[in-house]
Amino acid sequence: MRHSDSLDELVRRTAHALSAKRRGAVVVGAIRGDDSAVHGADPATLFEIGSVSKTFTSLALATLVTQEQVSLQAPLYKLLPHGAAVPGRSGEPIRLQHLACHTSGLPKLPRGLMPRGLFSKDPYAGCTTPFLLDGLPRTRLRSTPGTRFHYSNLGAGLLGLALAHHTGQDYDTLIRTEVTDPLKLVDTAVALTPEQTSRLATGHNALGRRTPRWRLADLAGAGGIHSTVPDLLLLARAHLTPPADDSTTAPLAEAVRLTRGTAHPLPGGPSKAHPGWISFPLGSDGPQALFHNGGTGGYRSLLAVAPERQAAVVILSAQARSVDRAGLSLLTRLLRTVEA
Repeated sequence: MRHSDSLDELVRRTAHALSAKRRGAVVVGAIRGDDSAVHGADPATLFEIGSVSKTFTSLALATLVTQEQVSLQAPLYKLLPHGAAVPGRSGEPIRLQHLACHTSGLPKLPRGLMPRGLFSKDPYAGCTTPFLLDGLPRTRLRSTPGTRFHYSNLGAGLLGLALAHHTGQDYDTLIRTEVTDPLKLVDTAVALTPEQTSRLATGHNALGRRTPRWRLADLAGAGGIHSTVPDLLLLARAHLTPPADDSTTAPLAEAVRLTRGTAHPLPGGPSKAHPGWISFPLGSDGPQALFHNGGTGGYRSLLAVAPERQAAVVILSAQARSVDRAGLSLLTRLLRTVEA
């Protein structure tokens, strides 16, 4: 790598390389200090961001905690509709922090979704509140809540559903009120306006064939949000504030500190699960990175932030092929350029 490479050139080359190898729109964005760059398709293009939605769901939780409307330790059943039965294990209930950090013990998918969903082009469309709550008491936990990491779309979706019900809003309104309005994200939502729909990239499966959009119904907190690269760069910038800096008045700074300071260690290494994020060191002695990726039937997404180095990368692609390697490689090159 040439250390003289500018941020703009690094982003441009990444976007060009990805676009040359896949069908559908690709947009790449990055931040380094006060600078930013976006290349690829029109930056106003919208994409399904899949599981990057979990970052929004957990940040909404954190904002409600800082407002003292809920507690991380609140049992899930207290925020769900009256009479909802929630499984526990070894006398421990599922708490909101467990859902945000994937330590609830819940399986990845709702009970009753498989095998029907396996062959559907819109597998989560039937995940309504009645469907989810009907299957929940018959769901067996894989571990005692709070003890082990098991990635769960069901858990993240239930977190979004519970927060929305508790605050008397739908999930879309919850995210707008607690996250997107404070951060001035103008194109981030579950339900799109006709004008936004006109800017939504057509999704393609891994083989390059056009594929229908996904609807996640009341599991939207797990992966139902649409967004753009400029909006996600604003979200990333909100996470560049050092967690120990209590003097900042940046929007949602207190909530961001809470997500950074709440963690569950992952087995086999230094990685940790935070509300909405996985953290890990970039290299054997590199800085910590916060990471989440996402995927739906026709899209892939990546959001990676290195707060200590004031750098971040966003990639959105309208084809269901991973962009993880390209995104983390770009972030690593940005950090090497800073060191140079």
